[in-house]
Amino acid sequence: MTTTTIATPAPAPARQRDRRWLALAVIGVAQLMIILDASIVNIALPHAQKALHISDANRQWALTAYTLTFGGLLLLGGRIADYLGRKRTFLVGLFGFAGASALGGFAQSAGWLFGARAIQGAFAAILAPTVLSLITTTFTEAHERAKAFAVYGAISGTGAAVGLIAGGALTEFLSWRWTLLVNTPIALVVAAAAMPLLTESRADGDRHFDVPGALVATGGLALLVYGFTEASLHGWTATFTLTLLAVAGALLAGFVVWETRAANPMLPLRIVLDRNRGGAYLAFFLATLSLFGVFLFLTYYFQGVLGYSALKAGVAFLPFPIGVIVSSTIASKTLPRFGPRVLAATGFTSAAFGMLWLTQLPATSAYGTHVVPSMLLISLGMGHVFVPLASTALLGVPNHDAGAASALVNTMQQVGGSLGVAFLNTIATSATASYAAAHGGLSRAATVHGFTSAFSVGVGIMALAAIVVIALIRARGRNDIDGSEGVYDVDSPLAVAAA
Repeated sequence: MTTTTIATPAPAPARQRDRRWLALAVIGVAQLMIILDASIVNIALPHAQKALHISDANRQWALTAYTLTFGGLLLLGGRIADYLGRKRTFLVGLFGFAGASALGGFAQSAGWLFGARAIQGAFAAILAPTVLSLITTTFTEAHERAKAFAVYGAISGTGAAVGLIAGGALTEFLSWRWTLLVNTPIALVVAAAAMPLLTESRADGDRHFDVPGALVATGGLALLVYGFTEASLHGWTATFTLTLLAVAGALLAGFVVWETRAANPMLPLRIVLDRNRGGAYLAFFLATLSLFGVFLFLTYYFQGVLGYSALKAGVAFLPFPIGVIVSSTIASKTLPRFGPRVLAATGFTSAAFGMLWLTQLPATSAYGTHVVPSMLLISLGMGHVFVPLASTALLGVPNHDAGAASALVNTMQQVGGSLGVAFLNTIATSATASYAAAHGGLSRAATVHGFTSAFSVGVGIMALAAIVVIALIRARGRNDIDGSEGVYDVDSPLAVAAA
């Protein structure tokens, strides 16, 4: 590690801190734009489908075209950020995202919209890894980093719900097109603000790209998400579904083998084979695997069962972002004292009880008695999950690997959400069909039975995540969070394997 001395006087520490927090505000807006864009189109989709004459079979591509390219290209995006520079990559991602959003907003056909959404996902995959890596390289002191991750955690936890609210408002008062067009001016303003506030950083040493690893990982992740999407449409035993999943599994296994031999691996296995970080990544995956299903089914419950308008359905999600903001603030203050293991396990336990409450959801209006209490339990838990896990996933990562580690956090979230929607939706639709066959046809009760069946599986996923945290994450106290100990246990079997 080297130190560079400059001739001009250094700015006052207070002024430096002010600039860093302004930079965090800019980074946070970009993160919010990425997160909410995965859900903002949901409520607007029926209107877009009607306007562009999209069939019921193809309408899902307005969502999955985004998640496929986003999840599949994230690891490559992380390495691009490391090697080409995080600030430069951040700006390229913003400008590209702005252009793709405008393209989608002016779509005149289904293929035009789907293509624009795919391009959006590709630029999101370039942009998203820079968010966490910029936070990591900007905030190096433990308590300040905890506060910065509280902002990130609040945004990550509330982005999907905020997207639903914004999507409902824009659709009802303007047009479905504005759920896409709104990104363009926001991205351009953020880019203009980022130029003077952010400082450039990049990986030291060899900066060659692992092209074979990028191709294999991107193909494997894309096929995995695509396979789960097909499972929700045609079933888990369909030949095409099984073929996609088998090929995806083979590619991802090949990627792991390749990364152990590559001279410049896209994902150095030392990042994930550390016990604490590996546990954080797995827990992130499980959290979003269950959480995205909550948004999906409650959206249909509000509009299809209770008859809410698009705007009212969006507003109905307000308890969720409020709960995440409150719990993220609490977690940022308590993380250095209690450590990630205690906070994340407590958060997953709270979320599991919230999901359990949703399994009792009736076919009649139960917003105040069932939906609000369950959303508060889940959201209060998620704030205690996102903050410590985001911090743990990046602790001890060398500057050279910051982009790859950041990309993996986002990959776990995006792929977990995509797979979770497909997996839980398959369970819900199967349960609804079985209930309808046994009770004289399709009804509100049959639809809600499907939702509650999926929520029951969600309870198990949240409980499994709590077990993962308790079993794998060993960092517990202040020293672990500060990074002076417990960041990389060189005596653990996982560390030996990584070496």
